[in-house]
Amino acid sequence: MDVSIKDEAWSAMTHEQKNHELYLKQKALLDQFLEKGAISREQHDKSLHDLTEKMHETLEGVTHD
Repeated sequence: MDVSIKDEAWSAMTHEQKNHELYLKQKALLDQFLEKGAISREQHDKSLHDLTEKMHETLEGVTHD
């Protein structure tokens, strides 16, 4: 989802929904870094854990490739 202040779908989202979308984008970026070898599995897992805690998300259903 591309974010634009004028985007009606984004505007209609609650604060919690916006935060969840941000979390998913950040998680996808971490996954890309791991896939490309830019970070190690340990770095990925630590960063994902920290991101998950700070954004009050859960890791239910998250699997390692």
